[in-house]
Amino acid sequence: MNAPTVAVDPDKLMAFVLRSVEEAGAALNCALVVMGEELGYYRCLVEHGPSTPAELAEHTATDEHYAREWLNAQAAGSFIAYDSSTGRYHLPPEQAAALHDATSPAFVGGLFQLAYGTLRDASRVVEVARTGDGMGWGEHNSDVHVGCEKFFLPTYAAHIVDNWIPALEGVASRLVDGAHVVDVGCGHGGSTLLMAEAFPNSTFLGTDVHAGSVKTARQRARDGRAGPKVRFEVAAADQLSGGPYDLVTMFDCLHDMGDPIGAARQVR
Repeated sequence: MNAPTVAVDPDKLMAFVLRSVEEAGAALNCALVVMGEELGYYRCLVEHGPSTPAELAEHTATDEHYAREWLNAQAAGSFIAYDSSTGRYHLPPEQAAALHDATSPAFVGGLFQLAYGTLRDASRVVEVARTGDGMGWGEHNSDVHVGCEKFFLPTYAAHIVDNWIPALEGVASRLVDGAHVVDVGCGHGGSTLLMAEAFPNSTFLGTDVHAGSVKTARQRARDGRAGPKVRFEVAAADQLSGGPYDLVTMFDCLHDMGDPIGAARQVR
């Protein structure tokens, strides 16, 4: 049986095509933002100011041709600005806060790295969609893990200690006096270490199912100022033990778990 002929609205079709082109362009730009951060292009534009492609290449020890192509692509998307009268490119202060300053709550460099890493995992996602096996957080490539932390850590630094914990009645005073805390799904340990440094009388346990992330968290604990009252363990959220705890935290991780209901039940 032949499928019935459906009339196509050319205006709607063209609108969708144009939107698709924008979406594809945005996806491709993820790689350019990651490139700009890794090669130090954004940093160079902040430190040296308006630059020509030759100057950018010289300051970053990269090839001038690729520096020019990157600059033009970024300028076309308004990620950087171009002055035709001087032939120089510069990073406006608003873009600098979002693309260069990793301590700014507005920093989005990690988000682009996370998106880029997710695209890199596309073949694996297609495979598990066929088999139904699922894909664990640890199976993602490092751009997903690193990008995720880089995106969320500035917000954690700005709000966990100063806003979110004080919003919980009586919790801040308990932590000041000394409490037993577990941070589930801690990743590289950023949230755990922020709390541990702010409340040195309390003990903190960070757990994550991904052994590589826990290894990074342990190293950061050794290198930082958290002290001996913080430790990290490899553990699934639905296998949490060692309580009772005075406070259990989960920051941007519940939706990534294979059994979020089971994890929430165990935490409760």
